[in-house]
Amino acid sequence: MTRNDKNPHAVEVRGLVKHYGDTKALDGVDLFVREGTVLGVLGPNGAGKTTLVRCLSTLIVPDAGTATVAGYDVVRQPRQLRRTIGLTGQYASVDEKLSGWENLYMIGRLLDLSRSEARSRADELLERFSLTEAAKKAAMHYSGGMRRRLDLAASMIGRPAVLYLDEPTTGLDPRTRNEVWDEVQRMVAEGATVLLTTQYMEEAEQLASELTVIDRGKVIANGKVDELKARVGGRTLRIRPVASADLPDMARALSETGLDGVAGAQAVPDEGVLLVPILSDEQLTAVVGLLAGRGYAIADLGTYLPSLDEVFLSITGQRPTPSEDSVPTEKTEEVAA
Repeated sequence: MTRNDKNPHAVEVRGLVKHYGDTKALDGVDLFVREGTVLGVLGPNGAGKTTLVRCLSTLIVPDAGTATVAGYDVVRQPRQLRRTIGLTGQYASVDEKLSGWENLYMIGRLLDLSRSEARSRADELLERFSLTEAAKKAAMHYSGGMRRRLDLAASMIGRPAVLYLDEPTTGLDPRTRNEVWDEVQRMVAEGATVLLTTQYMEEAEQLASELTVIDRGKVIANGKVDELKARVGGRTLRIRPVASADLPDMARALSETGLDGVAGAQAVPDEGVLLVPILSDEQLTAVVGLLAGRGYAIADLGTYLPSLDEVFLSITGQRPTPSEDSVPTEKTEEVAA
């Protein structure tokens, strides 16, 4: 393995380009994933997320740029790389004629697990994904959700160093989604690195330590979740008075103070709260002190950052809608073995 042990990144992408005719699926993407972390890749439909995953998993060849995963070059060392990665695409890909257990055992053996290890790993993952009762049934008789869970288990059976999850929980029920999240977190705790594409904001917040936002084949934002939220709009102070009838007077009192930003205080009568943009801790203290000094009784208050949905909308101009990338794939080319 040609890995530099001092390199903290399990995935390094520099200037990656992929065209489909006149369509620029990837237009100079730079991306870095630290070892033992989850990077969430967000973007609207057609942004290039799935194309990126296909390049990094050696399914297609980029037109330009470089990418290394676990120390292997994705173009020059595809065979070595494939033994260190796991991939779950947007649709389950299992052998329908084999049982669930046989699917997992076969993949384990293809990954050079011993017979006993492949058996025990198949049993373990079937249990984790609530498929033990259906272990001996042919996959063709599985429901869509069961096939999805089997596909996820298959991507994890070899304990990959780097795992690609391309919108892995689309179409899953909440309980199964939580099971997937638990398994991802378990793998990361054991040292795996995960690149996760998703349009579920809750999923990104639950799993990802850092986020990269892609739009039209370009990276347009990256950082930790709270960093992106702060970049969009900072904190908001949410004040709930004992008497909701005080809301208009409270908003007026703040607007007359001259404090930076508080002129944007907004009363929300339906919720019985006052929302005040906060630029600093000093401003927060001043607002609370002023209202208390005027004699307003406050039942509850707290600060919050914008939701990740609001961040996504602000950065891309679109709301997240789970679906596959719309980049054409009929010209997909296979990497030479």
